[in-house]
Amino acid sequence: MSESSDPVHVAVTGAAGYIGSRVVAQLQRDHPEWELTALDNFYLGDLREIDDVAVEHVDIRNRDRLEDALDGADVVLHLAAISGVDDCDDKPDLAYEGNVVGTNNVAWFCRKTGAALCFPFSMAVIGDPEAFPITVDQERDPLNWYGRTKVLGEQAIDSLADGAFPAHQFMISNLYGRHEIGDQEVSKGTVINFFVNRALAGESLTVYEPGTQSRNFVHVTDVANAFVKSAERLVEQREADATGVEKYEIASDEDPGVMDVAELVQSIAREERGIEVDVELVENPRSGETMVEDFAVDTTAAADRLGWEPAASVEDSIRSLLAE
Repeated sequence: MSESSDPVHVAVTGAAGYIGSRVVAQLQRDHPEWELTALDNFYLGDLREIDDVAVEHVDIRNRDRLEDALDGADVVLHLAAISGVDDCDDKPDLAYEGNVVGTNNVAWFCRKTGAALCFPFSMAVIGDPEAFPITVDQERDPLNWYGRTKVLGEQAIDSLADGAFPAHQFMISNLYGRHEIGDQEVSKGTVINFFVNRALAGESLTVYEPGTQSRNFVHVTDVANAFVKSAERLVEQREADATGVEKYEIASDEDPGVMDVAELVQSIAREERGIEVDVELVENPRSGETMVEDFAVDTTAAADRLGWEPAASVEDSIRSLLAE
C-alpha cells in the first residue's frame, strides 16, 4: 500500500466511454489532489483527453499491457465492457473476451497488488425477477449472453477479492441522459436517448412488444457520482486492510413501462418543439429480455454505506434533452 503521504492513485478503465468519461471528470472536480489514470481501447468511446487527463490506449484483454498501465493504482474503477444485449448477441466472442477475460485480468491485477476494485454489472443478471423490490441478493438467471458475461465477471471478482482486496460491485439499472466533456457531448443509444433522438428527427418512436415491460431508469451523472463515492469508501477500506466484496443497487425510484416512456417523449416533444411523432409497437427482435411490469429496486445499501442517492428525474431530463 502507498505511504499516507503519497496521493491516492485511481485508474479508470473504459474512460473514454459514456460513464467512464463522466467519472474521470467528476474525480478531477471532487478530488484534484488524486492521481488519475484513464484507459480505453476506443472500441466505442472516442475521447482522447478529459480535461487535463490523457486517455491511454490500452485493451483490457492484453494482461501484460494492462498491468503495466495500472501499475501503482490504489483503486481501479473497471468500466470497460462490451455493453448491451444486441452488441453481445452480435459479437459473442468479443463479449466473452472483454467482459469475462478482461474483467478477470483486472481482478487478477488487484489480487496481486491489493488494489481496490469497483465493477458494474447489470440488472440483466437477474433475468425475470420473481420478487420486488430487486436486490443484489436475488438469484442470477440471465436471459441473454450479455447478462451471462456479467455474471461470470461478478463471480470472478467474488472469488479473487476474498482475502486479498476490497471490492464493490454495482448492479446498475437502465442508463439514460447525456453529459458534456469540454465542448463534446457524450451520449449513448439507451432507450430514453433513442426515443429523444428519433423525436428530434421527426421519426416514429418504435417500442418493442409488448410495450408494458418496465425498466428502472438512472441518469448517467448519478451513476458517475456512485463510482466517485465508491472510490472514496474503497480508499478508506484499503487503508483499513479490508478485503472482500460489497454489493450495491444503483437505481432510481422511477420504473415506467417502455410505452409510457415513449408517450412521455412524444408529449414533451410536442410541448417543447412543436414536433409531432407517432409511437409504433413493433416485434421484439431480442433473444432474451426481462418482461415485467414492475421494476422497483432497493437502493438502501447505497444510501446507507455510500451516502448515494439519485438526483435526476426522467421527465426533467427528457425535457432538458428536448429543450431548444
